[in-house]
Amino acid sequence: MHSEAGILVDHVSRTFSARGAEVRALDDVSLDCPPGSFTALIGPSGCGKSTMLRLALGLDSPNDGRIFVDGVAPFDAAKGGATGVAFQDAALMPWRNVEDNIMLPLDVLGRKRANYREKVAELIALVGLAGFEKALPGELSGGMRQRCAIARALVTTPRVLFLDEPFGALDQILRRQMNTELQRIWMESGATTLLVTHGIDEAIFLADRVVVMQSRPGRIGRIVDIPFARPRKPELFADPAFHRLESEIAEALDGH
Repeated sequence: MHSEAGILVDHVSRTFSARGAEVRALDDVSLDCPPGSFTALIGPSGCGKSTMLRLALGLDSPNDGRIFVDGVAPFDAAKGGATGVAFQDAALMPWRNVEDNIMLPLDVLGRKRANYREKVAELIALVGLAGFEKALPGELSGGMRQRCAIARALVTTPRVLFLDEPFGALDQILRRQMNTELQRIWMESGATTLLVTHGIDEAIFLADRVVVMQSRPGRIGRIVDIPFARPRKPELFADPAFHRLESEIAEALDGH
């Protein structure tokens, strides 16, 4: 039992059968994300990033090894509202306004909306959607829909937050603005966060450390600690030290 909040992946393997052959999506992977840390997971397609996320969310089970999220099994953590998740597709209900979309996890968990009115108002302000409480998803820009999805992920005050390419569909300029916003939101929430991304610059800007995955079989190739102090400003993207780290991680991704 992992007593503290955080994410503990302990010698986890996951094998799938595909066309009569076995595919080892994850091979003896161990990772400890301490409470309040921000970890970015990066790697080529097929390296097991999405499999790891599904296991940590309790949507799938490993063949070998164990995972603890906030000290308990992933499914139990999710059932108790200890986890929040936002995907690349904001997946908002088109008939629900911003406020109602953010309240969706409360409805699923059977919690009383009346107890969360103040919390929802605070989250709407936190993600910069004040004034859009009654707007439907079709009336929002892509960036605004992602802000709503992040607020929804935070409504149960999760101790652990999972982000799967949350800004992958946005253009580069908006993506960098959202990176700055997400850093601010994360620093206020204090949630242990695991981000899956294809963007090396996004991983470096947001995370305390970057976990580089390798494929066939999926395993951790390298863990890179990020030395930059917080809060990180957009100017960091132009810093030579930032570019050196980008090159280092790019080489690790190429298997050098």
